[in-house]
Amino acid sequence: MIQRIQSVFLFLIAVALICLLFLPIWSKTDANGQEYVLNAFSLAAANTVNVTGTTTATVSKSTIVIAILAILAALVALYEIFQYKNRLTQMKLGFLNTLLLAGLMGSCFYYVSYVGEEIVKTPGRGEYQAGFYLPLLALALNALANRFIRRDEQLVRSVDRLR
Repeated sequence: MIQRIQSVFLFLIAVALICLLFLPIWSKTDANGQEYVLNAFSLAAANTVNVTGTTTATVSKSTIVIAILAILAALVALYEIFQYKNRLTQMKLGFLNTLLLAGLMGSCFYYVSYVGEEIVKTPGRGEYQAGFYLPLLALALNALANRFIRRDEQLVRSVDRLR
């Protein structure tokens, strides 16, 4: 049934990952006052005019891997909602979504720690934005959904034993 609590958790996963596509993940300002922002599609300078008023050429890196993993995980979560008649399939899709979310978190961490720090060579770590925490939220919601799906399956098996 669609009105179960795990369906709400799966829907919230999809909402969180769609929000990830539009929110910044990380930002850092270099010595010239140039701010670099990482989002789901690119790591680029937010503004091209520095403190002295001149425009500077900036380096831009594509981070489309983050967007692809977020879209895939959101689609798996939405598909998993409508597989309520087959809880074993739901559990398999939940495990697949856990792997996708782990890959998403790993790719976010990679772009922040290695690629971002390579482009912006100033001391400090930069600032984590709201988008950085959304994969963590999605992973926690996925764990809750998987727990309730497993609980439903155990309940059905216990009722089948009584028949």
